[in-house]
Amino acid sequence: MSIQVINVTKNYSSQKALDAVSFTIDKGEVVGLLGPNGAGKSTLMKILTGFIASFDGEVLIDSDSVQEDLVSIQKNIGYLPESNPLYEEMYVLEYLSFIADIHQVNKASILKSIERVGLTLEGSKKIKELSKGYKQRVGFAAALLHDPHILILDEPTTGLDPNQLTEIRELIRDLGKDKLVLLSTHIMQEVDAVCSRVLILKEGKIVADKNLNDLKEQQAQVIEVEFDYQIEQRLFSAISNLRNSDSLGGNVWRLTFDTKKDMRSEIFDFSNQNGLKIIQLSEKNKNLESLFQELTN
Repeated sequence: MSIQVINVTKNYSSQKALDAVSFTIDKGEVVGLLGPNGAGKSTLMKILTGFIASFDGEVLIDSDSVQEDLVSIQKNIGYLPESNPLYEEMYVLEYLSFIADIHQVNKASILKSIERVGLTLEGSKKIKELSKGYKQRVGFAAALLHDPHILILDEPTTGLDPNQLTEIRELIRDLGKDKLVLLSTHIMQEVDAVCSRVLILKEGKIVADKNLNDLKEQQAQVIEVEFDYQIEQRLFSAISNLRNSDSLGGNVWRLTFDTKKDMRSEIFDFSNQNGLKIIQLSEKNKNLESLFQELTN
């Protein structure tokens, strides 16, 4: 199972929501979709799930076109929209039975889905009586009812408390072992916790497509240090593995190293050798959050 997005463009009157977006996702990947508000994330997800049918370009789900084979494709997609629309006057089991009838799946699938998202004790309650976090779980259970090969999740952990957050993240990681998962989120820690890859959108364009393991391997070690005395930049050449030394004003320097070795001890040695005192020192390693800020600001 795979998703292929080929030069997809979507315009709303004079506004271009997506601009020639292309990427491929394969089974077994959990991909985080990041971007500032208005970047086009929700538009892209609605196109993938068939809620938006008019666009330029092509979307293929396992080689089948979304524009030509939508009904058969939707049978293999589970979608949790950001708004998570629910019939709040219905009981949890009643609502999920209603969704199960639409997908033509049996009662066993309902019970399995409820158990998987931790809703077993809430099944006899009305949806309106649930907390925001549990309402989110109802939407998650509905998306899983028909055991889809592809899960598309728009802000799936909205409203969850820390314990629920951990459980849902573990569930997403587990589902990613044999499904294709694409999730949109604003939470960088969530991407680090569950995703194998990240796509970053800005103004409707893909500005980064990174494997998270590769991103971590490529991270430079960045240390900011303030000395008690002003020094000349040339002195830093004595420190091994130094890529750049940048003055931040006053006696503060940003030192970038091409190594994973902790270079703080060498900075302390450098300070002693040059008769300096360190006022403050902190690591500022380049991570997903800094990459996001760099690409979207």
